[in-house]
This record gives sequence, structure tokens and C-alpha cells, in this order.
Amino acid sequence: MKKENMCKFVPPKYHDTISVSCFVKETDFDAMMEKNTASANRMMLVTKGSGTFFFDETPVAVSSNTLVFLFDGEIFQVQPDKECEYMYICFKGSRSDELFRRFNIHKHNRIFPGFDSLVPMWKESLSRADTQTVDLASESILYYTFSRFKSAISAKNTLFHQVLDIIETEFTDASLSLGGIAKRISYNPKYISNIFKKEMKVGFSEYIKTLRIKHAISLFDYGLDSVKNVAILSGFTDPLYFSSVFKNEMGVSPKEYIKNLAQ
Repeated sequence: MKKENMCKFVPPKYHDTISVSCFVKETDFDAMMEKNTASANRMMLVTKGSGTFFFDETPVAVSSNTLVFLFDGEIFQVQPDKECEYMYICFKGSRSDELFRRFNIHKHNRIFPGFDSLVPMWKESLSRADTQTVDLASESILYYTFSRFKSAISAKNTLFHQVLDIIETEFTDASLSLGGIAKRISYNPKYISNIFKKEMKVGFSEYIKTLRIKHAISLFDYGLDSVKNVAILSGFTDPLYFSSVFKNEMGVSPKEYIKNLAQ
């Protein structure tokens, strides 16, 4: 009898991390209705009933078997119906941002129905987990759920993801530009800009600037303390401009950020 082997190689990832802080089954209506600010991203699976989820005061109706994403820093509250139950996993890290980009998950695209097949797995994993295994259980469920997403196969989305792949790989290159990417893949820059803004709800330049600042923060957190070197490593040619952008994004200058880390 002939056997067919199957082997699929996983491409290497660099500087990609993710950390899971909790795996929860929420059935307490008082807790649901209490307004709170998320301190991490949340992947939420509605396992029973329905309700209205509020994200920064914006209401969204959800029902059972729906996967919902809450993002770090958002104000969150639920108005449940009498049978509403949901589970969630809290997570942070640069890998989470990469996964959001890969599957086009953002504040305007956070609701995904039809995940009923995952409900038994989520419930069993949480019920079986103990203090020695809950980290493995929650991370496994998180990654497996992401693996169930399917990217849309359309010309525009293919182009969009192609541009995203280039940005994610080369955003620390100070010479990276919309015009350069457009020339490389033989598309009109304005056309690419329109598609990118439509999908990401933010302009090309603003998006790259945000990526670079996040990368700079990770370098500072890792222990680098030279503002000039971090600026260059993050894709900025001018340390003074970098400092201005950093303060505008973070509310403190790079030097103040470094000082706060040392305290």
C-alpha cells in the first residue's frame, strides 16, 4: 500500500512575540455590564445567546457562535440578553499585530460569525486546563482559531496583502516609499494608496510611521538607550524628526520614555 507523506515548512519569523494573560468563560451579567478599558487585545467567542457589545461607546449586535475582537485600549461593555455567555483570551505582542494585519482584522472588521465548530474545543480546553497547562491551552486555542481564518481571494485583496507583506518586511528601511512599492509591483501609486486606505482605514504614510514607532518602543524596552541608533534602526533618517513623532504618538519624548523605563 502506497503511503503519501506530507510536509509543509513554516517560514521563519523575526522579532514576533505574543503573550497570553488569561483564558476566561464569562457568565456574570454584572461583570459584562461593567464598563472597562481593555489592557490587552481580546479574542472573544460568543458561546450562547446574544447581546450588544459596546466598543468605545459604539454598539454592535452579536449572537452565538460569533468571534469578536476587542483591541488594547478600547472601552468595552456588554448589554447581554438573558442567555448570553462568552469566552475570551487576552493577548498582546508584536505577533498579534502581524496576525491582525494578515487576516485584515481591525476596528471596522472585528465581527466574524460561523465559528460554531470551535465552541466545544474552547470549552473543553478551558475546563481541562490547570495552573500547569493553562498557558499552553490558551495559546493553542488562540493560534488554532487564527488558523481557521481564510483570506479573501480577490485581485484587490491579493494586491493589498502583497503591499502589506512588503511593508512588514521592510518598514525599517528609510527608503521605503509608496512610489517604490508601486514601481516594484507595477501598479499605479494612487490606486495602491486608495486600496490601502480603504482596507486599513488609515493612510500609507501614517501606517508605516505607526509601525516604526512600535518598533522603536520594542527596541527601547529591549534595552537600547541611544535615541539616534533607535531612530535609524526604526527607519527614521532624522533623530529630531523621530523624537517629534515619538512624542506626538506616546506623549513623552524618547529620552523621557527611557528614563521612565529605568525607574
